[in-house]
Amino acid sequence: MHLETTESPENYRQYIAKKIAIVVGSLVFLVILMIVAVSLGVVSINPHDMVMSLLGMDTTREIEVIIWNIRLPQALTAVAAGIGLSVAGTSMQSILRNPLGSPFTLGISSAAAFGAAFSVMVLESGTMISAGNNPVSITNPYITTLSAFIFCMIATTVIIAISVTGRSSPEVMVLAGVAMGSLFTAGTMFLQYFADDVQLAAMVFWTFGDTARADWSELLFISGTVAAAVVFFTANRWNYNAIDAGDETARGLGIHVTGVRIAGMVMASLVTAVIVAFLGIIGFVGLVSPHIMRRLIGDDHRYLIPGSCLAGGILLLGADIAARLILSPQVLPVAVLTSFLGAPVFIYLIIRGYRR
Repeated sequence: MHLETTESPENYRQYIAKKIAIVVGSLVFLVILMIVAVSLGVVSINPHDMVMSLLGMDTTREIEVIIWNIRLPQALTAVAAGIGLSVAGTSMQSILRNPLGSPFTLGISSAAAFGAAFSVMVLESGTMISAGNNPVSITNPYITTLSAFIFCMIATTVIIAISVTGRSSPEVMVLAGVAMGSLFTAGTMFLQYFADDVQLAAMVFWTFGDTARADWSELLFISGTVAAAVVFFTANRWNYNAIDAGDETARGLGIHVTGVRIAGMVMASLVTAVIVAFLGIIGFVGLVSPHIMRRLIGDDHRYLIPGSCLAGGILLLGADIAARLILSPQVLPVAVLTSFLGAPVFIYLIIRGYRR
């Protein structure tokens, strides 16, 4: 008995130290990946020139343009979007008690895409061009984001309504997400049917989620929203731990489960709306990243939330680097690679769920 009481605190400290080490290691790896992302491309930049440019010292005009106008904002956008989608997915999986929850699988990304398309084409909150990495230029991000958020909330309301019933199994939730995704995809197709040739080409290209289309002003808008979401979800980490133990347990601890659930879904919808409005649909990041971290550090949201954020940033930034290099000098939309990665993981999670 004496050995148990003396060893248990030490074991717990080692257990926590392992989680912290994984989070810190992920942060270091993300920083290294950022350096790689800025260095690699059609034009390779050696680390010395990159550091000189980032420090504001003299370099060639070509290097300055490549780093500050193209690669750095693209890499930072990939990290910010990866963090936002991952923290949204982590919260949805906890709030809904559904391991298959994410903005993409529950149809919220499709709802945001329809809202953004509606805003651009009907409310004229954006300008469409026929070529380039940014076929849709958002001239009024507030209206576009508001429109995307409104339609996100429509899908979110349906998901929440299903989650509070007795039939909210993971499979039912996924089927509801498929229905929501199909509904809003049909709405987007309806808008595209009445678009002219330039609008149609631009909107189809825009639905291929890509981080290359964001400039510094859009990155600031995305980063601000994502930062607010991370702070919000981190502040609710203990609530999510309690909800994971069951609604009755959480209520017994004095937690207003319905309020926490609705507030979390609203914030997840907001961050999804902002990312989709500017970058298009990027699938499966919010599903895969939390599960990777759950395998490594468990379900404790004190560590799962920051770990999932870092995993999302690493995943999307790594996919962005691969998309730039795999068919160089041609650049693939990053959503193509994330879908290739996410689809088998999604199938695995469904099969594992049925086996249980």
